[in-house]
Amino acid sequence: MAFTSFSDFLAMGGHAPYVWSAWGVTVLLLLASAWHARLEQRQLLKVLRRRARRSKGARHDA
Repeated sequence: MAFTSFSDFLAMGGHAPYVWSAWGVTVLLLLASAWHARLEQRQLLKVLRRRARRSKGARHDA
């Protein structure tokens, strides 16, 4: 689909509310997914560091 102007592009042939809300929801979900993955990674690294400290301490006690 060719647009004659930028405002025609933004209007999306009268379907702008649907098109731009779909883009917005998609971007929001992608950002939320990336944020959630980062949060889980931090939690996992924290647990692994804690286990490593415990394991290191247990080896020195024996």
